Amino acid sequence: MFKKIGLIFKNSLSDNDKNSLKQLIPVLTKSDCTVFVEEENSLDGNFEGAVLNDFPKTLDLLIVFGGDGTFLSSARKFLEFEIPMLGVNFGSVGFLTDINVDGFEETIKDVLSGQHIIEERDLVRVSFSNQTYFGLNEVLIHSGSYAQLMRYKLKIGERVVYEQRSDGLIVATPTGSSAYALSAGGPIIDPELSVFNIIPMMSQSLSSRALVSPNDKNISVEIMEGPLEHGMVCVDGQENIRVSFGEEISLSKNEIKLKIVHPKNNNFYESCREKLGWSLDITNNKSS
Repeated sequence: MFKKIGLIFKNSLSDNDKNSLKQLIPVLTKSDCTVFVEEENSLDGNFEGAVLNDFPKTLDLLIVFGGDGTFLSSARKFLEFEIPMLGVNFGSVGFLTDINVDGFEETIKDVLSGQHIIEERDLVRVSFSNQTYFGLNEVLIHSGSYAQLMRYKLKIGERVVYEQRSDGLIVATPTGSSAYALSAGGPIIDPELSVFNIIPMMSQSLSSRALVSPNDKNISVEIMEGPLEHGMVCVDGQENIRVSFGEEISLSKNEIKLKIVHPKNNNFYESCREKLGWSLDITNNKSS
């Protein structure tokens, strides 16, 4: 199935990373596929594969060597091409880059022989001020000033949910429920569910809680006042973008989904146990 494979590497490769790549890349170049990179010097001359001028227009698979941050940036960059992506974890947590370096050779052989699954993940789309952005993890709407409240109104569909004060509001996808939204006290959501995870940050209301909403309904947020002369919107932890008070910030499910390649034995709950230190080690329990 995968005959043309593109490789993406995190920006800063340590010596250990480069040594690992020297062992991993030959596994791909010896397979019955063509391997491409974005630039000839991607591996400081250690890579001898071909360079594709129109990268990634004709690729069947993108393999990302890095952490979840590298995977996120690659997803945003290449989403429109709808190429399945496989993540090899060179980072720390690695919910998106779930292939470990130690098991790469066996895993990639399985993937190339068709022993894999392709999972489609929803993204959140946010529009305001005639600008549109999309995020795989979350959209953060905040006051723009540390530990200072903004007043805002939240609507789901045509119905007002509440008007309250908090440092900010997170609207996360199920993928993002194990990222920044988790640190803000939100629930972990199975990525197969089609929902949004809405979490107020440091709310002034003691009864304020996370809210899970179906993602086939549009969400709108209006910042009414705050410590600055405007509010801020941040998508997947990237740059902060100014938004005027009183302007509607519209959030919805993105039309294009991200395709993530996993080994056939991939298990979201096993990843939670491993990455988050849940309970005892029961990975060998067949009933799990």
